Amino acid sequence: MTAKTPRYTPAEIEPKWQARWEADQLYRSSDEPGAGHKWYALTMFPYTSGDLHVGHWFAFSVPDVHARYKRMRGNNVMFPIGFDAFGLPAENAAIKEGIHPAEYTSRNMRNMTRQFKSMGASFEWDRLVVTCEPDYYRWTQWLFLQFFKKGLAYRAMAPVNWCPKDQTVLANEQVIDGRCERCDTPVIKKDLEQWFFKITDYAEELLRFDGLDWPEHIVTMQTNWIGRSEGLEMDFPVELSDGSQDKLRIYTTRPDTLFGVTFMVVAPEHPLVPRLTTERHRENVEQYVARARNETEIERLSTEREKSGVFTGAYATNPMNGERVPVYVADYVLMTYGTGAIMGVPGHDDRDFEFAKKYDLEIREVISPTGESTGELREAFTGEGKLVNSGQFDGMAPKADAIAAINSYVRTQGWGEPAVKYRIRDWLLSRQRYWGPPIPIVYCEEHGAVPLPESELPVLLPYDVDFQPGGDSPLARSAAFVSATCPTCGKPARRDTDTMDTFVDSSWYFLRYVSPRYEDGPWTDSGADTWLAVDQYMGGAEHAVLHLLYSRFFIKALRDMGLLQINEPFIRLRNQGMIVQGGAKMSKSRGNVIPPDEMVRAHGADAVRAALMFMGPWAEGGTWDDANVEAIHRFLARVYTLVQKVRELPVSDGAGSEAEHDLLRISHRAVKECTEDIEALKMNTYISTLMTLTRELERHARTDVGRTSAFRRSLDTLILLLAPCTPHLAEELWANTGHEYSVHRQKWPAYDPAMAAAEEFELVVQVNGKVRARVTLPTAVSEEKVKEVALAQARVQEFLGGKAPRKMIYIPGKILSIVV
Repeated sequence: MTAKTPRYTPAEIEPKWQARWEADQLYRSSDEPGAGHKWYALTMFPYTSGDLHVGHWFAFSVPDVHARYKRMRGNNVMFPIGFDAFGLPAENAAIKEGIHPAEYTSRNMRNMTRQFKSMGASFEWDRLVVTCEPDYYRWTQWLFLQFFKKGLAYRAMAPVNWCPKDQTVLANEQVIDGRCERCDTPVIKKDLEQWFFKITDYAEELLRFDGLDWPEHIVTMQTNWIGRSEGLEMDFPVELSDGSQDKLRIYTTRPDTLFGVTFMVVAPEHPLVPRLTTERHRENVEQYVARARNETEIERLSTEREKSGVFTGAYATNPMNGERVPVYVADYVLMTYGTGAIMGVPGHDDRDFEFAKKYDLEIREVISPTGESTGELREAFTGEGKLVNSGQFDGMAPKADAIAAINSYVRTQGWGEPAVKYRIRDWLLSRQRYWGPPIPIVYCEEHGAVPLPESELPVLLPYDVDFQPGGDSPLARSAAFVSATCPTCGKPARRDTDTMDTFVDSSWYFLRYVSPRYEDGPWTDSGADTWLAVDQYMGGAEHAVLHLLYSRFFIKALRDMGLLQINEPFIRLRNQGMIVQGGAKMSKSRGNVIPPDEMVRAHGADAVRAALMFMGPWAEGGTWDDANVEAIHRFLARVYTLVQKVRELPVSDGAGSEAEHDLLRISHRAVKECTEDIEALKMNTYISTLMTLTRELERHARTDVGRTSAFRRSLDTLILLLAPCTPHLAEELWANTGHEYSVHRQKWPAYDPAMAAAEEFELVVQVNGKVRARVTLPTAVSEEKVKEVALAQARVQEFLGGKAPRKMIYIPGKILSIVV
């Protein structure tokens, strides 16, 4: 009686191997020289939200596949994990649940750790980093002090973005369309004294991406956010309300339009506004300024909104022609761009044109497409042309020549100079909330802001604090925390009661992974020399102008302090696409997340991993369907059953038959395709190739080929190719087929290019750009034969209609395009 074939039972297989891998520390990397080519594989560490849904699995499982693949390629792979554990979401969730943020965070980390391990992820848990633990944020504070000593951290009074719901300041990058990125509440402006990092010092260098393999759209987003522009800074003499004179400095990228200035506009926040405004206009101006300060930048800059402003009663003089022009206050000018003052050139700027029409201001033409004045302008002309009504510069073109000549003239006259400006603002890092790293500064009546000695770090975040939001920092309500001693004079002092933006934590966490238990510094020089920079970074594109930009700034600043030797943090960057569920992006806020735990219990972690990869290329994402997990489970069960049925069969050398050769050729092609797909993160076609190879093995297993060494070599190849994607099943089958532990320590299979080459291809035949036939041809076919076969196809003849082709274009191995 034939023994019954064992069933595939992931619930037994997966925990067994997870325990073995953990006990054996299978995925430990080596810090020692000569341990193999280093590969620092990093995925963006998760926020401690509590539960991993399948969207998280999609984000983490593909990086795990790639890290496993790199190990099998012989690399010394470091693939660490940690938790981004400070920040507003944890604090708000803890308040909602009525528990302490530390308790909330700790509970969530335990659950997320369990889920990560159930996934079979090959993380190096010995390198775990948790940002809310004192042994981590001690070094966050230490880094703040280094920035402070170098003049890259400073405190200033500034209008800031304030979230009324979260009761804290937000950086510009955390305001999306005028709303808080976390809670979607409209953001307002407040004047507060805050801490900033001088990221603007590195604006020019941050525009260079030399040597980086990054998606083009991320480079474009950062470039646009930094917003470099070349222009002219120039002073316009202005009359103040007390009869005295001052200068109003403007910045313009269009010096060629200086003769077209008919008014000036200053931002409501401009410091000269009170002194410019005459008594007759003061009430109107003050009311307008108060109203504008409560509007968001998005509202003020909207192109769909009617422009508004008020006359200050003051006049400025245009040095180019000596004309007096009125000075207005208008909300479409911002202090955060340029100088907070602009010259109004309505003839050649759409916003200025709209403003001038509303307030009946002169619209003057100074650029003409023909070189001749065209009379009254019905709209702003913003194209190329020649200067008119521009004094000695009349007739100049093109624009670059006119700008260069006028810049030179302005500089010679001492009125201004060419300048480069950036859109990016300094990074505002103060937060008036509890759950974050305290700022290591005390305030002394005699010595002002004093940095704490490094020996006094960490400044511990007190546990027993009323952390309910109230407009000020909860730490300000803790007398024990606030009370301090000045390190300079020993007199009583007051601690800074703000905490740091959580993006400070995440701007350097990847550095801590190289020496996570080192107590004498944030990292060791040897660890940094061994592992940095990160070879491949994987995660969401939503961090393009937050985490990714901040991390680049950190690395460049630390390099200039002599603390690092690298110029960039992440050499290769790859972003995952979105998973769609119910027609919308899967996210907790939308309530459409799918928890994986039940699916793991029913079908196994390997099935969930493979189903996620089968959805589509990692960069594109796809639509989630629970049924796909069951389908993938059935596929994996087929692989398992195949191995069980043939494992005990005797093996012969075989006769070298055509069928054996055919199977080996398919195996070599599978290795080639899987290698290319994993490198390109095209996981759907990787899984598809595994399915194709499985079908071929099943077919040959029913013949004499199933007893040959060629079959066994092909079966071993399948198991090795499965290992990165379905690690538990591959480990089980590797053991079942009598191999030494572990499959994950084996070499990635090699392929013979000649064996892997396709023997046939499908030719697509187009007639006048439309597909009319498909023909299978041998790869060695000549171009002459391709054309002969294509023209003989009935459908092609039908659309030729008896006419001879005018042209035939052949793309070898792919397409023949026939033009009639």
